[in-house]
Amino acid sequence: MTLSLKEALVKALLGKGLLTEARLKEALKIQEQKGGDLKDILTGSGFVKREDLISVLSQHYSIPPINLARLKIEPDVLKLVPAKVAQHYRIIPVSKVETVLSVAVSDPLNIFALDHVAAMTGLKVLPVLAAEADIENAISEYYEDSSYEEIEKVISGLSSSDVSVSIVEESKQMFRDAEQLLQATENAPVVKLANQLLSNAVRMRSSDILIEPFEAQTRIRYRIDGLLKEVQVFPKALHEPVVSRFKIMSSLDISEQRLPQDGRFKIKVQGREVDFRISVLPSVLGEKVALRVLDKSIAQLDIAMLGFHDRAQKDLKEAVGKPHGMILICGPTGSGKTTTLYALLKLIESPEDNIITVEDPIEYQMEGLNQVSARPELGLTFASALRSILRQDPDIIMIGEIRDYETADISVKAALTGHLLLTTLHTTTATGALVRLINIGIEPFLISSSVILTAAQRLVRKICPDCKAPYQLDEELKARLGIKDKGKVTLYRGNGCHSCMNTGYRGRIALIETLIVTPAIRQLIDEKAQEYKIREQARKEGMVGLREDGLEKAKKGVITLEEVLRVTVGEQDIETRVSGG
Repeated sequence: MTLSLKEALVKALLGKGLLTEARLKEALKIQEQKGGDLKDILTGSGFVKREDLISVLSQHYSIPPINLARLKIEPDVLKLVPAKVAQHYRIIPVSKVETVLSVAVSDPLNIFALDHVAAMTGLKVLPVLAAEADIENAISEYYEDSSYEEIEKVISGLSSSDVSVSIVEESKQMFRDAEQLLQATENAPVVKLANQLLSNAVRMRSSDILIEPFEAQTRIRYRIDGLLKEVQVFPKALHEPVVSRFKIMSSLDISEQRLPQDGRFKIKVQGREVDFRISVLPSVLGEKVALRVLDKSIAQLDIAMLGFHDRAQKDLKEAVGKPHGMILICGPTGSGKTTTLYALLKLIESPEDNIITVEDPIEYQMEGLNQVSARPELGLTFASALRSILRQDPDIIMIGEIRDYETADISVKAALTGHLLLTTLHTTTATGALVRLINIGIEPFLISSSVILTAAQRLVRKICPDCKAPYQLDEELKARLGIKDKGKVTLYRGNGCHSCMNTGYRGRIALIETLIVTPAIRQLIDEKAQEYKIREQARKEGMVGLREDGLEKAKKGVITLEEVLRVTVGEQDIETRVSGG
């Protein structure tokens, strides 16, 4: 008598010592109370490792295992099995060699699914084993949110008579009539294309969408983990309807194509609300659009979740707990400075405090904060807004950025008169922020009296966990980097897989260095000491530099050495002077 999958699985796991009788009873009790698949309960409760489960099933049924995360499935193979069939049976085709189709399954005994696929395709079906969660992720990746299929369908729909009004004129003469343009943007295919571009960007964890016009076509690029990736090209004739669709969503003027426009809108994507900020810029070939994706569900607004090392977390929490003074977060554009400020505000926000922010523009709308958007074109600059804020009885103030002497001067005075002020500055190091304030024109004694902490940070790409592989660090490079670990040093890099789009990276984490303004640092500021002197003192007091933080994360297998060197190359000269090299 053939054993059921459940019986065969339990027998094999018990026989190999991968599962105890006690844990089996506990899992069966959970299944009885809550229902569900025993395989999912065993892996979800941590009773059995997922890879052990696949290995046991593979050996028992003599079916080869496969890691779907490391595999790229070709569109021609996917077309052999419709999405409805894949979703119904929880299977996915992975490859086709002549008359043999390999299909990933999580249940080796699901012969009905294999027979159905064989009859439908006329091919010999070879099952390969994968975890059910991996199959579901692959189905979602390749079928449900497939940018390739969905956008191609939409574009083919756009070339039909439904939107003939949108493609009858040459590119430079298109849609000069506002009514025609409005009519084109309301066509269902245009709406679908715009929505698909937004949903794909959210699914791919993109931070920005660029819509760029060229002579004969429009290019779509997403910024993923800090790097731009071309994802789609469509006919130039569709450019203006799509751009105008985004303008309508942002309540912008669709007839104005000569001046820049900015706006924002909010839509529901994949069951959650996502904010988008839009900037429209006229160019010779048409309007270029930049959309910033502000997805609060993936934005880490918790200081403990940003990846900061223990010393930095301690310094930041102590500084933000003080009743007054200035906290400066530094770094280049796109280094996560504003996210760190929001995380700090979220840490201290309470009904007892009056918190006011001035931002240009507002990145995230947060409850409990009074947020003001700077409008320089109307005269509402950071400096003028800050003057007004000081008459609003604030306890804590956040200024988006110090850009000039006037803003810096008012900020320092606000910090000296009993307010806690948080802001950002474009410098590369924590010590450089102090020197920059002096260069702006602020008196050293005001800086040493008001600033309580400066920090510099960078965002680096994390290694993809699905294709991470170890390697040994070369001894010569180890010596050059000043790594003093005895013996061999193991580092990691990603080989590339479909889950990271073959980049080897997925997600980002922050590197940070923090500098507490101690009495010794104050004295150096008052003396207008050079930056390397201030840094030398800070290192004596325990400051962890950006490169040092990066190397520690690299040794832990979180990031690559290449990423550390890429973002800290500018600090090498300063560190050399500090070490006396």
